[in-house]
Amino acid sequence: MSNQPLRPSEFAREVLTLLGSFMGAEVIEVLLFRGETLHHGVLSGNPAGFSYEVMAARLFNPDHQPAPSRDTLTIPLCAGRELLGHLLLGFPRPVAEVASRWGGLLEQIGERLGTVFTVHRLLTDLRERNKELTCLYGLVRVADDARQPIEETLQQIADLLPKAWQFPEITCARLVIDHRSFECRGFRTGPFRQEAEVVVGGKNRGRIEIFYTEERQDFGQHPFLAEEQALLNSIAREVALIVERRQTQEERVRLQGQLRHADRLATVGQLVAGVAHELNEPLTNILGYAQLIARTEGLPGQVPSDLDRIVRASLHAREIIKKLLYFSRQMPVHMAETDFNRIVEEGLYFLESRCAKEGIEIVRELGANLPPVFGDPSQLNQVLVNLIVNAIQAMPGGGRLTVRTDRRGGMVRLAIEDTGVGMDEEVRGMIFTPFFTTKEVGMGTGLGLSVVHGIVTSHGGAIQVESQPGKGARFEILLPALERPETKWRKA
Repeated sequence: MSNQPLRPSEFAREVLTLLGSFMGAEVIEVLLFRGETLHHGVLSGNPAGFSYEVMAARLFNPDHQPAPSRDTLTIPLCAGRELLGHLLLGFPRPVAEVASRWGGLLEQIGERLGTVFTVHRLLTDLRERNKELTCLYGLVRVADDARQPIEETLQQIADLLPKAWQFPEITCARLVIDHRSFECRGFRTGPFRQEAEVVVGGKNRGRIEIFYTEERQDFGQHPFLAEEQALLNSIAREVALIVERRQTQEERVRLQGQLRHADRLATVGQLVAGVAHELNEPLTNILGYAQLIARTEGLPGQVPSDLDRIVRASLHAREIIKKLLYFSRQMPVHMAETDFNRIVEEGLYFLESRCAKEGIEIVRELGANLPPVFGDPSQLNQVLVNLIVNAIQAMPGGGRLTVRTDRRGGMVRLAIEDTGVGMDEEVRGMIFTPFFTTKEVGMGTGLGLSVVHGIVTSHGGAIQVESQPGKGARFEILLPALERPETKWRKA
């Protein structure tokens, strides 16, 4: 026999070939039990040149007999007191002659063969378990490299898996996580497949698939071993832990970034508040004196026009300072029960003419029986105006502006949607940063949306944005609804 490790079928062929030649059997059948599975091998031909065939495995049939044209001798295969199966020998001469010739040797042959098959089966199992442990060890080593991108980790796991299966030369593996596929080298599907789901936090995030790309005579009743399914389930759990751990790390990095961003905003806010207060006093004087001079009679022809420019520039500067103070939360706050629909109606009233001039259609979808919110009406109006102005500027060629209010659970929602130029992912990530603007120099301060963000968060709300280049933008604001007893809702 070969010194190389043999699979059970190959091992059986070696043993049965020697036995058949020795005893002069024409046909040899071996039926081995393993749990409920029958491994049925057949040797047929003449003693000088046996051919070997492995038939499809099936549940053991006690009535099974070899070809009826031959006399058959049945030898039990035992290991100790355990019956492993039967060895059936077909001879071209009467069985009685064989029995008289070999006598008690036949029983010893059955015991020896049973022991040999048992030892070989144990060695085969040990080899399979060693491959499984090697796979798990490699998986742990790959998972421990936290600096490696998760995509590379999953790809390396896919490359590791085929070596752990019984027939690695025809095995292919694929991981599908969050609709992304990671396939082993030379991947192809096949007629035999097993899989295990990858579940993270109770949610199915994907699966691991193993394929045998072709059929083998060695397969038996089931191509995959029960131990291989158990291994695949263990690997799926490990992959789930890897995905969850990386997800936690990414969340921690994101929160740390938010914390640093909040710290920078706090520093900028303190600086802005100081600068705004310093500018406010001289600006008030400039505006006051300009308005006073404008009331003087007999001013030269150009002076009234110049004074009007001074007043308008001063008012514009004062509006910028007001935004700076909103951003730094230095403006006095007057919280009260506020009708959000009324805020929207009043804001649109002052902007309707501008929208008409720009060729923008306004669509109102205001929710009925909307509960009030507890907030500062002037600040909430500032939020609405900033978002609508931003939408108008995003539609230089006209378009449609949709303003919608409704209730979502315990929140009041304001959604403002435009059909403008939209934003890419990079711009979306920066729009709430103070002084960030995509407009030309002199066309914007970069404070509008950061002021909106500051006001919404100070009211205990949240703001979200959805946008794609060329597909417009949608801003959604959620503010806590002010709950009141049912009787206060009834009209007199």
